[in-house]
Amino acid sequence: MRNDIQPSDPAKKRVLYQIPGMDTVPIRRDVEYRATEAGVLTMDIYYPTEATSGLRTPAVVFVSGFSDLGFQKMLGCKLKEMGSYISWAQLAAASGLVAITYTNREPIADAHLLLQYVRQNAALLGIDETRIGLWACSGNVPMALSLLMQSAGNALKCAVLCYGYLLDLEGFAGVAEAAKAFGFVNPCAGKLVDDLPQDISLFMVRAGHDESPHLNEAMDRFLVKALARNLPITVVNHSTAPHAFDLMHDSDTTREIIIQILAFMRLHLLT
Repeated sequence: MRNDIQPSDPAKKRVLYQIPGMDTVPIRRDVEYRATEAGVLTMDIYYPTEATSGLRTPAVVFVSGFSDLGFQKMLGCKLKEMGSYISWAQLAAASGLVAITYTNREPIADAHLLLQYVRQNAALLGIDETRIGLWACSGNVPMALSLLMQSAGNALKCAVLCYGYLLDLEGFAGVAEAAKAFGFVNPCAGKLVDDLPQDISLFMVRAGHDESPHLNEAMDRFLVKALARNLPITVVNHSTAPHAFDLMHDSDTTREIIIQILAFMRLHLLT
């Protein structure tokens, strides 16, 4: 289903695809996962409408590589308050998965603490802690890659990486330069494709007209190495799309790729 009305404010833009029931999925807002001297850090948990009390449902964590302190200065809201993250989480929940968005101050430490909290409190949260996936885009992707590289015991089963900065390989420094320019963390500095686990399935989307500096060059280098290592990876090239195609490129191809992403997450987390 199309989403034809898009606000002009970037923080309010929603995914250009809708499915029935997504706007009415149950949400537990501001569940505390960490207390700091500066205040508590929280997550919003979106549940499938048909979720049954006492049963545990696989979950997708929407990873943040930006501190909310800097993100609010750029766009005026926390990442989990973005229309894009809200609508992606609604789509995931309406597709039968629990979706988690969260606040943070220290992206690296807080992402690990969030996953730890979810695993330790899975029964109370109604989450299957043995079946967790990641979703990340743009400058959030290096944080997701780092979590994958440290995934032993974390029950991570899959990851969706959309139009994202990846690794600096073969002397390339574009990711490090972008991290410095845009303010996202780059915990994979110095890491190689060989540091990724062999058994976690990846779904990657390349935006052919991505205007972000060095992004597609980094992605293309990564893909060559990932395919040479025979990683379980699905790659979709949206040849006519710009950065943030899911919000900016209103086309049947965009909607088809979003459908593929949802199907991928369902396949690897629900079956």
